[in-house]
Amino acid sequence: MVIAGFVKNSLVDFPGCISSVLFLPGCNFNCFYCHNRQLLQDNYENIDTQTIFDFLQKRKGMIDGVVISGGEPTLHEDLLTFIKQIKNIGYKVKLDTNGSSPDIIKQILQEEICDYYAVDYKAPKDKYKDICGKNANADDTLKTISVLIKSGVDFEVRTTVFPHLTKEDLMNMATELPLLPRYVLNRYKKPALYMPQDKTLIEHHPYTQKELTKLAESIRAIQPNVTT
Repeated sequence: MVIAGFVKNSLVDFPGCISSVLFLPGCNFNCFYCHNRQLLQDNYENIDTQTIFDFLQKRKGMIDGVVISGGEPTLHEDLLTFIKQIKNIGYKVKLDTNGSSPDIIKQILQEEICDYYAVDYKAPKDKYKDICGKNANADDTLKTISVLIKSGVDFEVRTTVFPHLTKEDLMNMATELPLLPRYVLNRYKKPALYMPQDKTLIEHHPYTQKELTKLAESIRAIQPNVTT
């Protein structure tokens, strides 16, 4: 497995768990506000897998779980094997995904090797390619979410509320999504690395936390388990 980033300790990335976070390179999306754009380039760090396994062995009992993030982890052919290796050490596993590979998620569910999932739903369906790039397809993400609901596994859906995402957009998204067990609206933060042509988009003033809370209230009748 290629590992391009490693956070040893996190209290916020895996609900209810102290976790380590692993970042896998590569993504089939190209969101203008991406905070991990370095993972889309060829000069990312390559951390030795054995170094990660050695760390996890030493930290058993102090860390509860491992988050596999990216980039988009489902692009890696050895993902299932890698998850099994982490599970065999004794850790819970959370997978972050853009939802573009529902068939891979089905395989992981069949193996029962992942404890928690986080799926990003980026924008209304009619704006998905504008926000996420030509390879993005909202229907794939919605299919992944449907698969997770039917499985009964623990998961959440997340939306980064970037400045151009309006109340109307969020209402449309809330309607497009099935009833979710947990829907998290994340506040937008300007990324350090972005494409030059996106400079104007990047520099728009973000919603305040108060405004974000108000937006959450506007969709609560549709998605009662929304939080910020």
